[in-house]
Amino acid sequence: MICVVQRVTEAAVRVGGEVVGSIGPGLLVLAAVHRRDADADVAWTANKLASLRAFPSADETKAYDRDVREVGGGVLLVSNFTVAAATAQGRRPTLEAAADPATARPRFDALVAAVRAAGVALVETGVFGADMAVSLVNDGPLTLIVESPVPRPNPGRGE
Repeated sequence: MICVVQRVTEAAVRVGGEVVGSIGPGLLVLAAVHRRDADADVAWTANKLASLRAFPSADETKAYDRDVREVGGGVLLVSNFTVAAATAQGRRPTLEAAADPATARPRFDALVAAVRAAGVALVETGVFGADMAVSLVNDGPLTLIVESPVPRPNPGRGE
């Protein structure tokens, strides 16, 4: 799995102008399921998102000391297959690495369930496969790429 993770003071996702998911302080996660992802990738990614030290200590002396659970924050998970795009060659992104919707949807749903099971107080989502409008206030700004460590070739990157 490949995720773009942003620490936010608030974030929301709308479909057809209606809010379908929103959080206050926490993490906005744009998540792509790679075509070679397995159950181990889902478990690893959920654990990483729940335990990632992306928040300052209570006294603010350490920049990256607490995870989303420790601060009582939420996670807004948004499926986004374009995060898996390869852009090294040419001008058009290559989306061959992204899983097809029939494979990606159950893996994304499993990620949502696993993040909830990891003890995150509030987990919200967008609508899988929908055209979504995502709004956020990035806190920091802090933006990270989280990629499950399973080695895999990525078309378009010469691998």
